[in-house]
Amino acid sequence: MDAPAGWRALRSPPPPVAVPPPFARLARTHALSTAGDALVATALAGSLFFSISPDAARTRVALYLLLTMAPFAVVAPLIGPWIDARAGGRRSMVVLSAAVRAVICLLMVDDVDGLLLFPEAFSVLVLARGYQVARASLVPGLVRDESQLVEANSKLVLISGIVGLLAAVPGVALLQLGPSWVLGLATLVFIAATVAASRIPRTRVAAAPATSAERAELRGAGILLAASAMAVLRAVVGFLSFLVAFALRAEDAPAWWFGLVVAASALGALAGATLAPWLRRRVPEERILLGSLVVVALSALALLWVGGRVSAAALAAVVGLGATAGRLCFDSIVQRDAPDANQGASFARFEARFQVLWVAGAFVPVVVAVPLDLGYVAIGAVTGMAAFLYATGRRVSTAPLASTVAAGRARAAERLARRTAPRAGRSPEP
Repeated sequence: MDAPAGWRALRSPPPPVAVPPPFARLARTHALSTAGDALVATALAGSLFFSISPDAARTRVALYLLLTMAPFAVVAPLIGPWIDARAGGRRSMVVLSAAVRAVICLLMVDDVDGLLLFPEAFSVLVLARGYQVARASLVPGLVRDESQLVEANSKLVLISGIVGLLAAVPGVALLQLGPSWVLGLATLVFIAATVAASRIPRTRVAAAPATSAERAELRGAGILLAASAMAVLRAVVGFLSFLVAFALRAEDAPAWWFGLVVAASALGALAGATLAPWLRRRVPEERILLGSLVVVALSALALLWVGGRVSAAALAAVVGLGATAGRLCFDSIVQRDAPDANQGASFARFEARFQVLWVAGAFVPVVVAVPLDLGYVAIGAVTGMAAFLYATGRRVSTAPLASTVAAGRARAAERLARRTAPRAGRSPEP
């Protein structure tokens, strides 16, 4: 039987196209960026750094660490506010960081046995640090509200730990063929990260200059104390990284020992990201941050009696755990005590300062040949003193002040009044 004229059979509508949430796009970019950095670290473990004399490596690393500090000490304070106020500025930094790292890794394939490897390797390090600053400021603009901020940061840390370990597997396998093969794979991964980063929605980190209320909150005693404690932990991470690297190099240890220490640090960070949210439901953030300092101090002194390469891996795991848990708690403290501050711009400024302290901590064992035992004592003493100052400073800063309580209540009432208003700086998803 013929169908009537003009009649067409019904067709089912096409299935909806799944659009990943904004934060998921950043998470994918972060996973690829972490994998690329892990591959570069694996390639360097079997390259020029471990094939020349420790003294020659020390001189060159010191030079490039100074160059690494320059962007954060000079460029970040100048260009940061401009990028904050520009829609898509931070996303552009993430895209550019991945793209340039892809190009540099491609150049490193031919320079793996030459002196150009050092400036190229430290250029990748600078870009990786720049990416971390940009990522820290992107997170607040890609979640639904501030209550998801700590959870989002925790997820990114978990991704770093898991992906870093997974990327080491093909990296170590390709290392048997030569570092150039690992760098070739890193190039492809960073190209993929560039594509993924271009799909992150545009956000405006700071739509307006900082207000007096924002500046006052960010200078509060609680936030400044927490920032100082976190700065010490970040400096310890940089110090321990190069302390262990040069100690292993001086002992002519196999390159896989360096990989083991890196893996231990990643596992520690993974444990810190898992443990911090659980602890935060039971104790305040300040106690967790204080506990991170105490645990690192006691572990450094305890491992002093153990000695050997195993102690270096163990301390790397503990420092990774403490630094990660401390950072998540610091983010929560800023979110809680500075609600009027623009979270993206605030975290970007703090992250830039922490990166400068990381470089400063790394610079010490590069310039001075520090034995492992003496390094452990230094870590225990510095973190122990930081814990003491943080604990005593907290007692003073928590004294009740009527003016502070009144100001806090006024800000709470103001936030309640504008709770239903759209969040500033959020642009619609593409």
